[in-house]
Amino acid sequence: MSQLQSLRGMVDLLPEALHRWQAVEAMAREHFQRSGFGEIRTPLLETTDLFCRGIGEGTDVVGKEMYSFQDRGDRSCTLRPEGTASVVRAAIQHGLLSQGAQKLWYAGPMFRYERPQAGRQRQFHQIGVEWLGADTARSDVEVIALAWDLLASLGVGGLELELNSLGTAEDRQAYRNALVAWLEQRSDALDPDSQARLSTNPLRILDSKNKTTQALLEDAPTLADALCDASRERFEGVQRGLTALGIPFQLNPLLVRGLDYYSHTAFEITSDQLGAQATVCGGGRYDGLIGQLGGAPTPAIGWALGMERLMLVLEAAAQADPQGVAAQLTARVFPDVYVVNRGGDAEPAALALARHLRAAGLWVELDASGSAFGKQFKRADRSGARWAVVLGDEEAKRGEVRLKPLKQKAEEFTVALAPVAAIVERLLSP
Repeated sequence: MSQLQSLRGMVDLLPEALHRWQAVEAMAREHFQRSGFGEIRTPLLETTDLFCRGIGEGTDVVGKEMYSFQDRGDRSCTLRPEGTASVVRAAIQHGLLSQGAQKLWYAGPMFRYERPQAGRQRQFHQIGVEWLGADTARSDVEVIALAWDLLASLGVGGLELELNSLGTAEDRQAYRNALVAWLEQRSDALDPDSQARLSTNPLRILDSKNKTTQALLEDAPTLADALCDASRERFEGVQRGLTALGIPFQLNPLLVRGLDYYSHTAFEITSDQLGAQATVCGGGRYDGLIGQLGGAPTPAIGWALGMERLMLVLEAAAQADPQGVAAQLTARVFPDVYVVNRGGDAEPAALALARHLRAAGLWVELDASGSAFGKQFKRADRSGARWAVVLGDEEAKRGEVRLKPLKQKAEEFTVALAPVAAIVERLLSP
């Protein structure tokens, strides 16, 4: 019988890696709580129409990458390819928007049928925030600052913020007309994907990775030229706010993001920690999305970061600075105590002792093998624990336990099995 394997692009997260993920998630949770964002958890499976209406049928995500199928009720269902549309759907469905502005964050798996590569899988994971009901330039600045500060606190180096304004729907339509007219005169010079997008989603051509198309676009009309006075003034307000906070940025007129629902501010935060610039966070304003999905017209802004890409960046940062924050955050953690035990009287006593030590807040590994003490001590050394707690039948009969330091040269000593508080005090001592 052949061995079963996970599907391509669906990666198992094993305990050692998952510990690092949880450390990042805990740091993110602290930042979100301090900024007044509450967690929301939405289903992995939604109606396909949610993403067709929200993301846009002309996007690559909807057209090429979604995992969609008919369920037994003959409904078209899709594994969520991103988090924003689901959060907005939940806010509308449960009447959250009638309670005022909503500051929400989420974390979890998303699904896109893409070619797997380093930092990008078909099941990938995002952490994101959505501020529904926020309409000012200052809210844009606050949300961007939250992402910037989180990444900096994680020890990510070489951060760079790229910024653009997509303006209003009217601005984008005017620009779309000008861009299409310009590109149609040069369509033969476009790569095949961009030629196909010319009639479906021309703004996505600006995000082309084809070098020939990129060179051509250097002379193309820019969205900045199509912004109305109000949009231009709003964008200048965002730039002033970021400057006041000391957050550096670069304007990128080709930054359009990959989803149709964006408007006004769009941004990406990159890091050079992997050598080349790699995007670790992206987002922007989406004032029209809530109305598109059946809610009252409501302004909103948000962002998401990809965990797989972020973990690669953190590992590179840890190697570059072994004493830095990223290294501390991603470092392997070890038990406080390894309980070495053997014998008919010792083993139940060791189980009770381990339980009490865990209740006192210690991380305790209890050897349940019943093997010789020599083998157990070798496992204790490999575990990385600070202490070995040794309990054999003789110790159990005397009501004692031996404490043996494992990470420093020091003599072991014997203490009474009770009270446990005295053992805990010794184990926590420097």
